[in-house]
Amino acid sequence: MNSPRWLKRLGSSLIIGGQAIAAIARGKIDRIDLFDQLLEAGPGSFLIVLITGVAAGTVFNIQVAAELSRQGVGSQVGGLLAIGMAREIAPLLTATLLTGKVATAYAAQLGTMKVTEQIDAITMLRTDPVEYLVVPRLIAMVIMAPVQCLLFFSVALWSGQISSTALYQIPPGVFWNSVRDWLVLTDLPFMLIKAVVFGLQIAVIACGWGLTTRGGPKEVGTSTTGAVVMTLVTVSLVDVLLTQVLFG
Repeated sequence: MNSPRWLKRLGSSLIIGGQAIAAIARGKIDRIDLFDQLLEAGPGSFLIVLITGVAAGTVFNIQVAAELSRQGVGSQVGGLLAIGMAREIAPLLTATLLTGKVATAYAAQLGTMKVTEQIDAITMLRTDPVEYLVVPRLIAMVIMAPVQCLLFFSVALWSGQISSTALYQIPPGVFWNSVRDWLVLTDLPFMLIKAVVFGLQIAVIACGWGLTTRGGPKEVGTSTTGAVVMTLVTVSLVDVLLTQVLFG
């Protein structure tokens, strides 16, 4: 009985990811391409992370502040927002945004190169396609995912503070005091660990799906969609595991 194709591609992606990590350990890094990929995964995605962070912080805070104010504990709004963002919302939403913005680009770029036989040409030139194409993308995502996550968290907190002060007359000092009271010392490092793991997953699966594309140009779209779906599913599953390990 043949295994489903998605399972074979997932296995291939893990092997490609292992090869990329081994190449990084050997110092096989194309610094010029790495800079380009850092720009794509970083500044190229800042705006969408910024806008979503503002919206998430404001909407979450409106819901929570309204309820807590009715209960007479509006002073705890900041703390609840902070732990909700740090432990779950910021890393997961950042990973979702980067999947939509960066993973699609990775899968489409490498998928197009595969079906147009550019990967074969690179191999014939005695260049390892994993070292040349996957390594810079993987490093870029592992570096930029926690940076984007921290940006999302900061923007969400500030937008939450501004909205709670404007809509529910909660003084800024009270808001930030509750943030300090509720946040545990390990919350931010654990948030960044989640972001690094998610960044690694996004890069490995997107590049793996791109390099295992078969057929013509039509398959590039199918591969890109498959990479996004698989990334979101695996990120959600790993999130459950990490939440239990880090915050359980």
